[in-house]
Amino acid sequence: LYPLIDGSTDSEVMFFLALTFGLDDDPLGALERMAGFVEAAGHRHGSEHPLQMTVGLSDGEQVIAVRYASGPEVNTLFVSTSVHDLRLLLPAEERFRHFSDEARVVVSEPLIDLPGLWYEIPPSTALIVRDGPDSEDVPFVPCPP
Repeated sequence: LYPLIDGSTDSEVMFFLALTFGLDDDPLGALERMAGFVEAAGHRHGSEHPLQMTVGLSDGEQVIAVRYASGPEVNTLFVSTSVHDLRLLLPAEERFRHFSDEARVVVSEPLIDLPGLWYEIPPSTALIVRDGPDSEDVPFVPCPP
């Protein structure tokens, strides 16, 4: 797939690596294999903490968002607890009107500081959001080649 890469961002390279490692059939497994591959390559080249990522992707049926880093500093990732409650609290905010009551907002930082409205995804965790009111947190464990 390398010839298909148009840009030079780390996100694009990681996406194509995940495609190579089975993203279509096993999204979470492909992300774990991609992360393991990147860490192994980084370690071979002397990087102590080669990977820092928050990643989000969707296949139209589910959203998978991952918060992970090789080292102790990990970028943040949050999911809204209830869009319905958000609309009740902020009725004048048009940006929340087009979401269904079961929708979730996944962001790197809370859009607005309201206690109880945001849940911080723990480090080394994947968030899986499907139809319905609940989302699922699962451990994210890179799988080296």
